[in-house]
Order: sequence, then structure tokens, then C-alpha cells
Amino acid sequence: MAEVTSGRTTRIWRDGQFVAWDDATIHVMSHAVHYASSVFEGIRCYETPAGSAIFRAADHMRRLQDSCRIYRMPLRYDLDTLVQAAADTVNANDLRHCYLRPIVVRTGEQMGVYGVDAPVEMFIIAWNWGSYLGSDALEHGVDVCVSSWRRAAPDTFPGLAKASGNYLSSQLSKMEARVNRYSEGIMLDNFGHVAEGSGENLFVVKDGVIFTASLGASILKGITRDSVMVIARGLGYEVREESIPRELLYIADEAFFSGTAAELTPIRSVDRIQVGDGKPGAMTRAIQTQYLGICKGEIEDRFGWLTMVPESVTIA
Repeated sequence: MAEVTSGRTTRIWRDGQFVAWDDATIHVMSHAVHYASSVFEGIRCYETPAGSAIFRAADHMRRLQDSCRIYRMPLRYDLDTLVQAAADTVNANDLRHCYLRPIVVRTGEQMGVYGVDAPVEMFIIAWNWGSYLGSDALEHGVDVCVSSWRRAAPDTFPGLAKASGNYLSSQLSKMEARVNRYSEGIMLDNFGHVAEGSGENLFVVKDGVIFTASLGASILKGITRDSVMVIARGLGYEVREESIPRELLYIADEAFFSGTAAELTPIRSVDRIQVGDGKPGAMTRAIQTQYLGICKGEIEDRFGWLTMVPESVTIA
């Protein structure tokens, strides 16, 4: 169930300059510390036979721009600059594969909820991060529970923004799951329908159809989620975005999480009720094989999802 970093790196990108890991700090009076006013991304860089490659770098950075816009946080970097900065951060730390965390924070030393006047700073951190839900999770799956904590209603927090404050309820869900010896918690939406994991989107398979919650369930518009749907439809599977009743989890043939950190992790039980035969199902495994194969350069990148490092980056 390891979810910690496996080691520090040396350099962090800070507003166009590289600083030492220990120097990438903000003041304790920063607005983000008191009011969670920050937005971020999670991106993976994979080692491929052709070199290091960042998965869907431009799409992640577009979402970062969108999150900043929603929260009225001025971001002075265009898309080309952001993608190049990610590639530069990989190179600056001499990494072949890594996890990248671009984050935009309101800093300064002013108190009060209104933070529009606070300075805005951006960082990109890189480190080595293995399997988010455990070393054998991708192969054997994980045991999860339905959380008592729900996703906020759509008019409470903007689900399309990947904002730090949105993850406070995720922390409660995760802690509840771990205290009860589960790997992860599944959160329901405000109507009691299935939403997503604390840090992952969720897919359920029943009678050959793949179901995932719609964006109206206050889920994150996941980039891995989108990748899964593209791959699944390309394999001839039917994918439906719609409301999912909780009990479908208990009669599902297959289920799996998707996310940058979790990649594509099978679910073997929910609330101690076995999913299918308790092993990753055929559809889950087929999609997982395609997804990881593209990420690692073992299968043709027919969707143009990989940005090679250290090549210069130009976004069309």
C-alpha cells in the first residue's frame, strides 16, 4: 500500500529557474497554507526504448491552465513553455522515468479568504514513484471499500479543477479505508451514486459493458480516464458514462481504477465482496496491456500521447 516518494531529486523548477530541492520553499503565511489555494497536476514520464517520454504532457498542462482560470489564478506561461518546463525538469534531474508534479500556489503574507491579490508562484517537482496502490496492485488488484465520505455537490467545489482543497475529503476517505485495512475507498456523489476513488477514477464492467460515472458526479475529468475510454472503444468495447448505483459494485464482473499515479489498477473486492472471480478480468487486462504498452513504448503510440525527452517541444 506504499504511497510515499522513493527518494528526493536535486532540482525543482520554480517560475522558469531551477532551484535546489531544499530551497523550493514558501512562507508559512502563504495563502495556500491557510486556505488551500493551489492547483496542480500529476504526470508520469516513462522510460521507453526510444528514450524518456512524458504521457499526455500537453493535456495535463491544459488542465492546469483550466484550473488556474477557474480559480482566477494568473498563469503567465503558455502551453509550449509549460510542456518544455516539464521536459527540462526531467533532464535537470537526470531521470529516465519519474512522476512530475506541476503546482501553482498563492503565496504572499496576507490573511483573509480573498486571495486574488496574493502573488502566484509555480513549481514543477520530479521524483521516482512506483506503484501508487502497492507493488503487486497492477498484477493482482486491490481490496477496497465504499467510503462514508462523499464527493461534494457540483455547486460546492468545481470538480473540473484539480485543486488542492478538493482533496481534503479524499484524505478522509483514504484514512477511513486504511484504518479498516483496505487499499482505497470509493466515494459516492451527493445523490448516493458511485463517483470515484479518493485519487482515481473508477470503471465497472457488467455483462460486457464498461460503466463510469459522468462528470456530473463531481468527479475529476481524468486524463487517464479519457485514455482508458479511447482504448476501450478502440478494442470494440461499449463504454457508458452514466449514474452508477452502489449495488452495481457488488455484482460487477470486473472493476478497476484509473489515474496517473494508480495507472490502471484492478479491483478484486468491494466491501469484502469478491469482484468476479477475484482476479483481474479479461477486459481489464486487455485495456491495461494497451495502456501500459503505449506508455512504455512497447505498443505503437497511435494517439500521439507521448512527448519525448529531451527533444524540444512544440505544441500544434
